[in-house]
Amino acid sequence: MKYFSDLKNKSVIVTGGSKGIGKSIALAFAEHGSKVVIVGRNESALIQATNELKNYHAACSYISADLKNMNEVSAMVDEAVNRMGALDVLVNNAGINITKPALEITEQDWDQVLDTNLKATFFCSQKAAEYMIPKESGKIVNIASQMAFVGYWNRASYCSSKGGMVQLTKALAVEWAEHHLNVNAVAPTFIKTELTENMFEDKAFERDVYERIPLGKLADADDVAGAVLYLSSDISRFITGDTLKVDGGWTAI
Repeated sequence: MKYFSDLKNKSVIVTGGSKGIGKSIALAFAEHGSKVVIVGRNESALIQATNELKNYHAACSYISADLKNMNEVSAMVDEAVNRMGALDVLVNNAGINITKPALEITEQDWDQVLDTNLKATFFCSQKAAEYMIPKESGKIVNIASQMAFVGYWNRASYCSSKGGMVQLTKALAVEWAEHHLNVNAVAPTFIKTELTENMFEDKAFERDVYERIPLGKLADADDVAGAVLYLSSDISRFITGDTLKVDGGWTAI
């Protein structure tokens, strides 16, 4: 078996696909011959990322959408399927984090994090399943976090949203197994991207993170992309309801 060869010409949606981890995931699919639609809100970043994707597959494109708006979620999936002709893989990568002490989190902060990280994941998955279930196949991969399994300072809403995502992954996997859908998650540790580099300017924080990872280094976005490709390919066809941790051993301690 040539690993990942089955991904050629598969139709893939990657939410939050214009930057950071999402962009690396989208590029990994495109490099393996998949048609990819990336979704986000920053149109200039979407255009730039799409131009890179087109170097690998001319059918790659983008859709600008606010995934906190359920009407836009439904329209986004419909449009992506209309363009690609099918939907084989959904990667729920879009997410945010508002780092505040628990006593300072407002209702608006809480809702923004939970709506983006958990609510949107569910409704994107629900809409995708409307296309996957009739053809009795499909892969959904949710980008969770090691923070679904451990606590950390100033991340009450984020930990809650990602913990909910892991449980949502199990629930959907069980419910949709009879339709031959695989629903899994990937849980990365901290990764240096343009979205997190400001956090690592705090050297005490950086030192604490490194000390908690037995491998002694951070993962990069390609490490996460590799896990997503695995869970999206035929070689993982008997895996569902699981969360693959890409955390260098953080949660093993």
